[in-house]
Amino acid sequence: MADDWTEALPEAARAYLEGRRLDEVECIIPDLPGIARGKAVPASKFARQDYFHLPDSIFYQTITGEWGEAAGEDGFIEKDMILRPDMETATAAPWTGDWTLQVIHDAFDRNDEPVPYSPRNVLKRVVQLYRDKGWEPVVAPEMEFFLVARNIDPAKEIQPMMGRSGRPAAARQAYSMTAVDEFGPVIDDIYDFAEAQGFEIDGITQEGGAGQLEINLQHGDPVRLADEVFYFKRLIREAAMRHECYATFMAKPIADEPGSAMHIHHSVLDVKTGENIFANADGEETAPFKHFIAGLQNHMPSALAVIAPYVNSYRRYVKDHAAPINLEWGRDNRTTGIRVPLSGPKSRRVENRLAGMDCNPYLGIAASLACGYLGLTQQKDPLAEFKGDAYVGEGDIPQVLGEALDLFEGATELHEVLGPDFARVYSIVKRAEYEEFLQVISPWEREHLLMNV
Repeated sequence: MADDWTEALPEAARAYLEGRRLDEVECIIPDLPGIARGKAVPASKFARQDYFHLPDSIFYQTITGEWGEAAGEDGFIEKDMILRPDMETATAAPWTGDWTLQVIHDAFDRNDEPVPYSPRNVLKRVVQLYRDKGWEPVVAPEMEFFLVARNIDPAKEIQPMMGRSGRPAAARQAYSMTAVDEFGPVIDDIYDFAEAQGFEIDGITQEGGAGQLEINLQHGDPVRLADEVFYFKRLIREAAMRHECYATFMAKPIADEPGSAMHIHHSVLDVKTGENIFANADGEETAPFKHFIAGLQNHMPSALAVIAPYVNSYRRYVKDHAAPINLEWGRDNRTTGIRVPLSGPKSRRVENRLAGMDCNPYLGIAASLACGYLGLTQQKDPLAEFKGDAYVGEGDIPQVLGEALDLFEGATELHEVLGPDFARVYSIVKRAEYEEFLQVISPWEREHLLMNV
């Protein structure tokens, strides 16, 4: 790497370091759950290295730190990957005690091929499939999360955080500015950290849960937006811990409250013209618009294990709790799994409301785009638009992770888009994780079964 490498940093990173001496660089890569793995190195060493190594086993770990037997023909030898920095992702780590940058790295094997089960590579693969067809996918994620009281005992129920008033956060205060003000010091730090990192927040609102907030991001390139969600999860956690509370992206952290989603808004541009392919010249909806919706309806059940990756994820899909229970589509209808928001023709888009905030943002966006891609290429029509309350009637999505994994494992068309080797590794790791969970005896079982059956 050139000696003057800091001069080529993104503008926000250069502004952060202006007049200061860079101490450390965190070389990071997201694993399957979306946890940052990597190494922290002195800035002087980073300047001398073009890559570093980590074992491929980081992608075989379950959320508990156990291992899935996914290493393939070579066996579990933990061979090294080559991790190269994407300097466009260089950004501040403003909560650290010294002057530190974070840089996301991409994973390659010893033949210089992208490691197919690295989540960022999975998303890049899907985006490239769109571009090969002359399309440019555009996404805008929404991030919901809870600010909760500190909790170091897993046996205790999670409680809302204490607000500025000294009272715990109240539920069912959606869009209340007073409720947002309760978390003012945390939100101030979120804004400050985001500004230091060069991220543009489109808005922060209070959601329906006690201590539940939503941050909206500007639409753009899927990989860049996934990078931002990946970074945002860390910065929000750091901001919360400065104020004696936790930020959690768990899909359903509090039993009687709504869950947290990562709604994904989709549009697709024609590469040559830059026009939205979901709208005609006269502003009418196009066949590709309907095909994209059909792709979500036809393939999202098989992708649910990716966008709802944990046993807790399925607790979110509850009637009348702000999460969808089916794959109906409707215009400006928040009860449907697939929503077409109010917009002009140029910004016509499709919102996937199924993804949970607990999903890996790279994989969640990749899976949603993959379903839309299959719809665009298969050119099938969706079900008729749903009118009314979609919570009336029964749901049509898997209710538990095991059922979702069964569907994912049989979804060969989806595997071809996401990558067969990714599908193999993901399935093995998630099965191992699910089997770990099934060995746990819950308080409900002890309370109701111990003396009664």
